[in-house]
Amino acid sequence: MSVLEYDYIVVGGGLAGLVVANRLSEDPQKKVLVIEAGADHKDNPRVNTPGLMTSLYGDPEYDWQFMSPPQPHANNRQIACPRGRALGGSSAINFSAIFYPSKGNFNAWASLGNPGWNGEDLAPYFQKYHTFHPPSEAITKQLSLDYVDASAQGRDGPLPVIFGDGYGPFNEAWVETFRELGYHLPSDPIKGEKLGAFTVPLSINPENNTRAYSASAYYSEETRKRPNLTVLTQTAAEKIILEKRCRRIRCCNRKEVILAAGAIQSPQLLELSGIGGKELLAKHEIPVTVDLPSVGENFQDHPFAGISWEIADDQASGDILRDPNIVEAVLRLYQETNGGPMNGTPISASYMPMVDINGELSRESIEKLLVEHLDNVDYATFPGQKLQYEALRKQLLDPKESSAEYMSLPLQLNMGKKTDMPLLFSKISKGNYYSIIVMINHPFSRGVVHIESKDPKAHPIVDPRYLSHPLDLEILARHTQYLEKIISTAPLCNLLKKGGRRIPDGADPTSLDAAKEIARERLFTAFHPSGTCAMMPRDLGGVVNEKLVVYGTKNLRVVDASIFPIEPLGNIQASVYAVAEKAADLIKADWVR
Repeated sequence: MSVLEYDYIVVGGGLAGLVVANRLSEDPQKKVLVIEAGADHKDNPRVNTPGLMTSLYGDPEYDWQFMSPPQPHANNRQIACPRGRALGGSSAINFSAIFYPSKGNFNAWASLGNPGWNGEDLAPYFQKYHTFHPPSEAITKQLSLDYVDASAQGRDGPLPVIFGDGYGPFNEAWVETFRELGYHLPSDPIKGEKLGAFTVPLSINPENNTRAYSASAYYSEETRKRPNLTVLTQTAAEKIILEKRCRRIRCCNRKEVILAAGAIQSPQLLELSGIGGKELLAKHEIPVTVDLPSVGENFQDHPFAGISWEIADDQASGDILRDPNIVEAVLRLYQETNGGPMNGTPISASYMPMVDINGELSRESIEKLLVEHLDNVDYATFPGQKLQYEALRKQLLDPKESSAEYMSLPLQLNMGKKTDMPLLFSKISKGNYYSIIVMINHPFSRGVVHIESKDPKAHPIVDPRYLSHPLDLEILARHTQYLEKIISTAPLCNLLKKGGRRIPDGADPTSLDAAKEIARERLFTAFHPSGTCAMMPRDLGGVVNEKLVVYGTKNLRVVDASIFPIEPLGNIQASVYAVAEKAADLIKADWVR
C-alpha cells in the first residue's frame, strides 16, 4: 500500500479544523491534509442561503443527528444535539451569530493551570479571525448601535462580520425595552466587559448576503489553489494510530495529527484510538494506548428555556412561512435581489446579571443560593471540577459578569417528550409568534460523551445531564421569571397581542415553582457542546495541556471546542474561531526550525 506523507493531518474539516489548516498551509513548504466526513457544499443554496438554515437541522445530509438519552432533570425528555456534517462543520448550519464572551471567562481558564490563555491573551485572536463591515447610518440609528466601536473590531480577517438590513420593529423595541429596564449596553461586546441589550452581528457575506462560514472564509477559492493543502471530503477517520511506522495506513504525518472533530467526535475518536479510561476501553475490547479516563468527561452545554407569545395583528413573524406561496415569494426575492427575509435571522440579545420576577438579585441573595446549592454540597466528579466551581462562583458574584443571555427570535418554538430539530422549528400552533429564550451562560452541570461500541460508524452516547446540578435550575428558573417583566415593558409589550396565546398554553412564570416547571418542560440545547477534551493539568482531569497536546502523546493535539475547560458565555462560534487561531500559532511556534 502506498503511503501519502504530510506534515500535518487535520482530522475534521469543521470550523476549527479549517482555520488551523489554512494557517498551517500558509507556509508553502508544509504539506497539510484535512479529512472531513461531510460533503463540500460550496455551491449549495440550502447552505448558502441564511434563511434556509432551519431546513438543514435534522437532515442527515447536513446534520449528525445526535440525540440525548432521557434527561431525568428535564422531565425525562430526550433532547437533540445537532452537529454540522459538512465541510465547515456546524458553521455550515448555524444561525451565523457572532457573540463575544467576557474576559473573565478566559481568566477562569488561566486560573485552572493554563498559562497563556487569559482574557488579554485571547483578545487579539477575536480580531484576527474576522473583518468587520460597519453598519449604515440608518441601521445604526434604527438599532441604537452607538456602542459599536469599529476600532476594536477585526480589519483583515477571513470571515466577514456585518449587521444586515432585515431588522424590524421587534429589534428596535428590544433595545428600548431593556433601556427602560435599566440595561443599556455601555460598550462594544467585543471588549469583553458588558451587561445589557444589543443586536447580534452575523457572519454573512456583504456582497451577496450569503452565509459566511469557515469553508467559505478559510477554504476560499484562493486557498483551494494551494498545492500544499489537500482536503478530502466524505472521508471518515476511524482511528488515530500512534506509531512511527505507517505501513498499515494510507496517510502518515511527519509532524502532527491535529484533532478537530468537535466536542462529540473528538473524544469518540480518541477512545476508538485507545486513548481513554482503561475500564471503558476494555469493555469494548480496544487496546489501551494511553490511560486517560478524563476523555469524554466534563461535557458542558448552554441549556435554554423559553416562551412564545402571539404577536399583534399588525405585526409579522417567521411563522408566515408556513404558507408555501410566501416561501416561494421570499425565495424568489432573495434569488433575484439577495434581499428579504432569507438574507439572515435578525437576532436581538441581552447579557444579564442574576434576576428574578422582582428584578436584579442582591449579592446576599446570590450568596444564599451558592451556599445552599454549592458550598454545602459536594457535586464534584473529578478533581478540577471544584476549581471550576470556584471560578464560576466568582463570576456569579461579579456585578459586571452576565449569568444568562436572553435572545429573541421572530418565530414560535415547540418542545416535546423527544424534541428533535424539525419539532423545535415547526409551525404547529396557529398564529404568528415571537419567542424569547433565556440561556444559562455558565452551567454547573457536567455530562459525558463516550463510545457505545468500537464501531466507528456508531454514534457515541451523548448525555448532557442537563440540570443535574440543582444550581442550574435555580438560576434558569429565576431568569425565566424575568421573561414576564420583559414582555410587560414598553415598547415591546405594544407589539404583542393583548390577551394573546402563549406556547406553552397559558405559561405564567411569575411564581418560582411555575418557572421551574417551565424550565424543565421547555429546556433545550443552545447547540454549544464543549469541554470533553478539557485543557487542564492531567491530575485535575485534563485531556490536553496548555499547548493543546494530548497527555501521553507527543504529536497529537486537539484544537476545537472540546478543549474548553469552562464554557464561555454566549454563543460559542466566535470563541471557537479565536481558539483555533491561537492553536495554529502554538503549533507553528513549536515547529519553528
